[in-house]
Amino acid sequence: MSEWTMKRFWTDARVEKEEAGAFRIELDGKPIRTPLKEPLLLPSRTMADAVCAEWEAQTDVIDPRVMPMTRSANAAIDKVARQMDEVAGLLTAYGETDLLCYRAPDPVTLVNRQAQAWDPLLDWAADRYGARLVVGTGVLPIAQPPEALGALSKAVGQMTAFELTALHDLVSLSGSLVLGLAAAERAFPAADIWLWSRIDEIWQIEQWGEDEEAAKAAAIKEAAFHHAFRFFQLAKKNAS
Repeated sequence: MSEWTMKRFWTDARVEKEEAGAFRIELDGKPIRTPLKEPLLLPSRTMADAVCAEWEAQTDVIDPRVMPMTRSANAAIDKVARQMDEVAGLLTAYGETDLLCYRAPDPVTLVNRQAQAWDPLLDWAADRYGARLVVGTGVLPIAQPPEALGALSKAVGQMTAFELTALHDLVSLSGSLVLGLAAAERAFPAADIWLWSRIDEIWQIEQWGEDEEAAKAAAIKEAAFHHAFRFFQLAKKNAS
């Protein structure tokens, strides 16, 4: 029986510090392990506190749906840490077809809206990483400068497994490596970054109205984006 199907069996959940500087969660003095039986060691006290709070909040049966920090930590250890190069490569590939580089040819209102939101982000990536991406219109592939992609790859490759876990969701949910990195580095407010990722969708809604099911799906994605943003910040060893 896995931890996800067991009833609550503990009285006390607490955070303990490892000698190496990581943090573990103990249930009645016994450390938690991941689904693959790896030690659940967390990089910061604030992340450990957040994970511990999720375990403390469990009642009769452990419910992973209300334990997003625990699920992300498990993913970092059991999945991402085992294939760091593959995950980093997957995320870097988003830079080759980054959302911010593909602009609408018209109408002028949408063109201006994209430029006002996305140009400062591309300028930030150029200043921060030395990665100047090329912009075009339409959907035909744009050949990005190898040196720009290399600079973005270097930035992604320097991240820890916990940071990559969060960045994966920030990038995949927004459709943009630049947006994901900007959120991770808190270069712009996370709420603004999420809205900028949906400029095209919001434009369509303004023209044709909003579908109820699509709105629900967007709300779920937005919540996941903000969770990933928080997880990335707590993944830093000096997180507060």
